[in-house]
Amino acid sequence: MDQVKYLLAGDRALDVEFGSDISEETNRKVKALNEALNRSEIKGIIETVPTFRSLLIYYNPMIISYRKLMKILQKLNHQHVAYQQKVKRIIEIPVCYDRSLGEDMDRVIEFTGLSEEEMIRRHSAKDYLIYMLGFLPGFAYLGGMDHTLATPRLDNPRTKIPAGSVGIGGEQTGIYPLDSPGGWNLIGMTPVKPYRPERKEPFLYKAGDYIRFVPIDFDEFEKIKQLVQEDSYFCKIIEGGNSDEYYRR
Repeated sequence: MDQVKYLLAGDRALDVEFGSDISEETNRKVKALNEALNRSEIKGIIETVPTFRSLLIYYNPMIISYRKLMKILQKLNHQHVAYQQKVKRIIEIPVCYDRSLGEDMDRVIEFTGLSEEEMIRRHSAKDYLIYMLGFLPGFAYLGGMDHTLATPRLDNPRTKIPAGSVGIGGEQTGIYPLDSPGGWNLIGMTPVKPYRPERKEPFLYKAGDYIRFVPIDFDEFEKIKQLVQEDSYFCKIIEGGNSDEYYRR
């Protein structure tokens, strides 16, 4: 645990950093400490925010002091707490890679030197680990994209990207859950809504889950889009090899 750093983040928060690399191994350390704190139910801790390689801990200094919290964190890290891997949970996300929905497809193809068919195959061949949610409600930071798909972000970001757009930015890929500005290369769109505040569970997925992109044609996209509007579409969820469970969309 020599790489662990404890940094002040104002007078009510501590940031615990586990190195500088973005990897599953580093992220497991973040999850391990987060789970250990949640199990401990320490009075005074308000909220924890896990990221790629760090854990931000908000606390009430009137209940728990900085020194006491530091001792607890150091003790937990010295104990080498292990992340208890849950059953792998994969959410299948249908994506239409039609050029009318992915206006930067040609740019990605030109930069990578791949054919359209091969680009789609590689993009949809991976199960992407969700390291964390951030930037926008429901925006998943994914790991595991094939490095041959990496494409620089746009020089001039767009002021508005439609919700559901799927893009590639550098060595990352992801879904825009809401209309928003952005500079990623758009390669397609999903008709499902990763974030709906009116749902009992607003987010379709959470950190630690996996996303699997499933290619669909434009006709299927329109059909699913209509079902989503009617609140009668179900995304397939695969848990521990069992694909009999579905999540309502």
